[in-house]
Amino acid sequence: MPEQKSPGAGSLDDDDYPAYTMGRAADVLGATPAFLRAVGEAGLITPLRSEGGHRRYSRRQLRIAARARELVDQGTPIEAACRILSLEDQLGEALRENAEIRRKLDDEN
Repeated sequence: MPEQKSPGAGSLDDDDYPAYTMGRAADVLGATPAFLRAVGEAGLITPLRSEGGHRRYSRRQLRIAARARELVDQGTPIEAACRILSLEDQLGEALRENAEIRRKLDDEN
């Protein structure tokens, strides 16, 4: 389970700090709380929970949800949008690893 971070001055710059309530996150995205619950149920994002059990979202999670919202607005079913984003993330990671391996090989030669 991710470590809960206590609020502080550094939290303002932390993309992973769960600063947004569900209602505020939905407002920022121009979406509904049901949309946020759906992307959570699909496993795309996992909001942290406050001590009272309320969902809290980070800026990073809102960027991911916003990308899913773009795809849904273009007519992609939400489950497919979540899968697309997951595959995009995997591809990005594979490309970064490939670039790192190539740098190491170039350094050896």
